[in-house]
Amino acid sequence: MTQDLYSLPVTVQNPDTLKGINDFIHGFLSYQPKAADIIAAADADPECALVNAYAAMLWMFMEAPIAPQNAGPYLERAKAARTTATPREELAIDAAAAWISGDVPKLLEICDTALTDHPRDMVMLKLAQYHLFNLGDAAGMLRLALKSQPAAADIPYAHGMIAFGYEQCHLLDRAEAAARHAMNLRRDEPWAHHAIAHVMLTQGRIAEGAAFMESVADTWAGLNSFMHSHNWWHLALFYLSLGRHEDVRNAYDSHVWGLSKEYSQDQVGAASLLARMEFAGVDVGDRWDDVADHIAQRGADTVSPFLTLQYLYALCRTDRPEAVLMMQAIRDRAQDTSQHDHIAWRDVALPAATAILAHAKGDWSTTITDMSRALPRMAECGGSHAQRDLFEQIHLDALVQDGRASAAQQVLEMRRTYDPDGVPLNLLLGDIYAKSGLPVLAQEARARAEQTRTTYGD
Repeated sequence: MTQDLYSLPVTVQNPDTLKGINDFIHGFLSYQPKAADIIAAADADPECALVNAYAAMLWMFMEAPIAPQNAGPYLERAKAARTTATPREELAIDAAAAWISGDVPKLLEICDTALTDHPRDMVMLKLAQYHLFNLGDAAGMLRLALKSQPAAADIPYAHGMIAFGYEQCHLLDRAEAAARHAMNLRRDEPWAHHAIAHVMLTQGRIAEGAAFMESVADTWAGLNSFMHSHNWWHLALFYLSLGRHEDVRNAYDSHVWGLSKEYSQDQVGAASLLARMEFAGVDVGDRWDDVADHIAQRGADTVSPFLTLQYLYALCRTDRPEAVLMMQAIRDRAQDTSQHDHIAWRDVALPAATAILAHAKGDWSTTITDMSRALPRMAECGGSHAQRDLFEQIHLDALVQDGRASAAQQVLEMRRTYDPDGVPLNLLLGDIYAKSGLPVLAQEARARAEQTRTTYGD
């Protein structure tokens, strides 16, 4: 029987179909645009079950309400060809079907079964990690990634996924070791770069993190818009801490926004970076307008609570009328008990959304109260530690704006454990200490900021 690039049997008669499958597998793992070629390959071979199952999955990665409708015809083709499929290929069909129907727990069970029997099935591993990440299940991400070993010891992307699983579990030394190993196998493994960025940000290795990401940025040029923009987003976070305002603006304009303005991940990456830039005192000019224009076109999009909350922030920040529609959609979603993630919507996303709305209106007390309810469980909405920090910063900004200096001091000093010499953090801490009648501590904080800015800033 024919084999794919990782030596797994595939039921394929047409060499072009096999190429499409291999391009999808490798492109999916390496974040290369060639993954999208699976659509044309499926259209050219409607009787191949696996190529059509993969095409259905790709459509679902649109992360838009219309995605199941677009994926449906490919799933139907895959089901029609099921009698010719191997048991592993049948699991891929079942996984696509579960995703399209919204049964994510079933999808994860299928992925687990597939990886038990076929630990080199990187598509199923990547698919599982994606959904576990969206559920905030860090331990699950790591458990399934480790199931790939030792069978997939030669595959750099397996180690990149292991690295991210370790990082999300706060096992930072192991995360960096796994990512470095992935890079030893393949220097341009972007998910390994991403994991190292997370580690260095969490450990306060800010200047080192910027230098590392700059050293591998040449390998991101040909990646899809998400991975290109997201790794530059991480680099921009280092720039923010170092006080490199012009570099942040350049990263935003050249690499974070503008690659694929209709895509969910590009939109939230831009929105969250703009918010962070403003909190750090960076002039963003009129950059919000274009982002909000594109987000407004999403309508009542509640595909993911993590994404929706950031859509809402952009709409509220620009005072768009679509914010009302989005807010009502969130309330409706929170009341829908038929979905597997309804508790996250009800108990976490809804109070976070009311806090975001209140923040835009300058209602600091409501922002503080409602965001405080959401923050301890924000992982249930998805996103990484670094991404969810946006909500921490919204809460902090409300504390500062409301004059709650003591509470803000507590938050800022805790944040300084992983950003000890950051410019915006220490400038804000200096203001808080001054307002608290602690001039010596205010001077020390401002001196730290000035030292970082002198050494690394614009």
